[in-house]
Amino acid sequence: MNPIKHVAIIMDGNGRWGIKNKNNRNLGHQKGLSVIEKIINHTAKKKIPFLTLYTFSTENWKRPKIEINFLFKLLLDYLNKNIESIVKKGIKIKILGEINKFPKKLKKVLRDVEFNTKENKIINVNLALNYGSKKEIIFSLKKTIKSNKKINIKNIEKNLYTSGIPFPDLVIRTGGKKRLSNFLLWQSAYSEIFFIDKLWPSFTNKDFDKILTKFKKTKRNYGGI
Repeated sequence: MNPIKHVAIIMDGNGRWGIKNKNNRNLGHQKGLSVIEKIINHTAKKKIPFLTLYTFSTENWKRPKIEINFLFKLLLDYLNKNIESIVKKGIKIKILGEINKFPKKLKKVLRDVEFNTKENKIINVNLALNYGSKKEIIFSLKKTIKSNKKINIKNIEKNLYTSGIPFPDLVIRTGGKKRLSNFLLWQSAYSEIFFIDKLWPSFTNKDFDKILTKFKKTKRNYGGI
C-alpha cells in the first residue's frame, strides 16, 4: 500500500459550474471556495501532511478584469474572516508563486497568514498563486547561477518554490481536462495523475477518498520494473 505525503489538486471548473447552475461564473468561485475548506479539513483528518492547491495561475491574468478582481476580493475576505480559525486548526499556509502583482491589501493578508501559521503542524497547505511551473524553473535556474552553484538536479530542486516540500504522490485534476496546465511540471515527474470529469464545486470528500483508494493500490515503479 502506497503511503501518501502530498496531494496536489488542479481545481478546474468553477466558472463552468457557475454558468451551468446559476448563470454566473463568480458564484462558481464562491462554491469552489467552500469545497476547498472541506477538502483541507478532510485531508487533515486523513493525516496527509501536504496539500497543494492550484489557486491562481500566471495564465489566469488573461481572464476579464472584473472576474480577477472578484477572485482577489473573495480570497481577501475569506482570509480576513477566517485567519483565527486557520491558526487554531493547525493549518500552515505557504504561498507558491510571485504575488507582487496582487493588490496591496491581499499581499499583506497573505504574508500575515504565512507568518501567523508558520509554526503550525497539523497540515501544510500550499497555495499556488500567480504560479506557473515554467516561471518557477527559470527562477530556480537564475537563483542557482547567481549563487555560483552547479546546474544539477539537486541545486535546481533546492531553489524551486517547493524547496523542502516532498514532491506530490498524486495530482488530481477536476473538470474533465486532461493536462497539467503549467502546474508542478518538475515536481510531478513521477506523480500518479488522476483526471475526473466532475467540476470542482461538485467535488466531494467521497470523490477524494475514491482516488486515494485507487492510488494506494497502484504499483509505482519509478522507471523500474
